[in-house]
Amino acid sequence: MPVNDKRKIAVVGVGAVGSATAYAVMMSGLVSELVLVDINRERAEGEAMDLAHGASFIKPIRIYAGEYEDCRDADIVVFCAGVNQKPGETRLDLVQRNYAVLKDVLVRLMPLEENGVFLMVTNPVDILTYAALRLTNLPPNRVIGSGTVLDSSRFRYLLSQYCQVEPRNIHAYVVGEHGDTEVPLWSLANIAGMPVQEFCCWRGVPCLNPDEITRRVREAAYEVIARKGATCYAIGLAVKRICESILRDENSILTVSGLVDGEYGITGVCLSLPSIVNRTGRARVLAVPLAPQEEEALHHSARTLKSITSQLDLP
Repeated sequence: MPVNDKRKIAVVGVGAVGSATAYAVMMSGLVSELVLVDINRERAEGEAMDLAHGASFIKPIRIYAGEYEDCRDADIVVFCAGVNQKPGETRLDLVQRNYAVLKDVLVRLMPLEENGVFLMVTNPVDILTYAALRLTNLPPNRVIGSGTVLDSSRFRYLLSQYCQVEPRNIHAYVVGEHGDTEVPLWSLANIAGMPVQEFCCWRGVPCLNPDEITRRVREAAYEVIARKGATCYAIGLAVKRICESILRDENSILTVSGLVDGEYGITGVCLSLPSIVNRTGRARVLAVPLAPQEEEALHHSARTLKSITSQLDLP
């Protein structure tokens, strides 16, 4: 990175997800400055110290614990503050508690720099992304959520295990809610340009069961939480990937969450669709062709999110 090319990411909330995100960002070499903010100042200081002590093994970077005002000039503010999902809870169960956290923090966090991107990671991510959009009045392209970027990676991982092929060679997306109503797009999933089932035949493996793979994608977080209490590493890498596409102006296609404004006849809700992500944030939503049952499932996902969002005291 050129000396005069200063890039800054702020991570708000350095629990399991925030600290994993900070570590992934630090290791990526994407930024010259990384600020950590948490309601527990000592926790933020401890995480910053622990990360900074590895300075001799990575590209030059300034890592420190800061205050909310230190976030305002960041290129990206990554919001990870809130309570974690517990065993037996759905992401939607967290909505009132984490909405209260979001409102409290935004009062002290705003305003952001003109081109700053607000990246929501806290669950329920789609509802809180919509809430952040309404509370901040930022342009929709600059308020995005991590959405189903991780779910899409889980989808590709499970397909790779079954089809015996490297995950990066698989194109497959999950859309809709980051949660129980998410929709894996089987009609578009392909390996080397071939539909998945066709690839299985060519590869000589039995045809897979889409319902079983879909179930495992949807329940992946529950399985991890039941065993270790929280998910953190994979979402940290997913957030790093989104930040990478923004800071490097990549025009990558990622299933980030953001405001849907007419695609598939859906309005007034944030959810995930394949989108072009670049320096402006969520630059363009791609209304890809869906199978009829997929579009119906996407509408169900949107209705579910709207029914919960309507219960919030949004301006």
